[in-house]
Amino acid sequence: MFISFEGIEGSGKTTQINHIVKFLQDNGHDCVITREPGGTRIGEKIRAILLDPASKDMYPLTELLLYTADRAQHIREFVYPFLSAGKTVLCDRFYDATLVYQGFARGLDIGLIDKLHKLLFEDLKPDITILLDLPPEKGLSRAWKQIENGARKSVETRFEKEKLSFHNKVRSGYLELARLEPGRFRTIDASMDENQVRNAIIKILSTEIDLNN
Repeated sequence: MFISFEGIEGSGKTTQINHIVKFLQDNGHDCVITREPGGTRIGEKIRAILLDPASKDMYPLTELLLYTADRAQHIREFVYPFLSAGKTVLCDRFYDATLVYQGFARGLDIGLIDKLHKLLFEDLKPDITILLDLPPEKGLSRAWKQIENGARKSVETRFEKEKLSFHNKVRSGYLELARLEPGRFRTIDASMDENQVRNAIIKILSTEIDLNN
């Protein structure tokens, strides 16, 4: 099974993945955690370029192609092999992030992004996508607190430094994708506290996947 976690900055994706992998392992699922960008040695180098504030002048098309290159390596080196081995793959962001960040927020043609994904990656999508939704003001406040206390890397803040209008477009994009694919997306109110969000995700997964298998 392939499960992705999506949401704006500060929505708690990484925190919740760590909670959910323990829940799934306790219920008989052999899990691996990964992320985009990154997830592979080559991908981590691409991630460093994409998230570096010094890359603020990057053209949107360059950004799109770097994310696509990262995904090409990630899918073939990590995602496909582990899915083929029968493991549950939990991914911190996947293709939906590209649609909303480079499409809805940057203004690149969504049809082009979609065609690239279908052509290069056989339209691979997660079985379940957990969307952690909250107002950008709250998410960014959380993110900057984590950056200031050292819980997040200050060298990976290019997107946190975007204008609030950009983050509002990202959030709107995610909600639109969830509306278009209700069979795959499960939207959680991420403005709740950490334990409430964890319990909401566990409740959803408990009804939608086979446990103790």
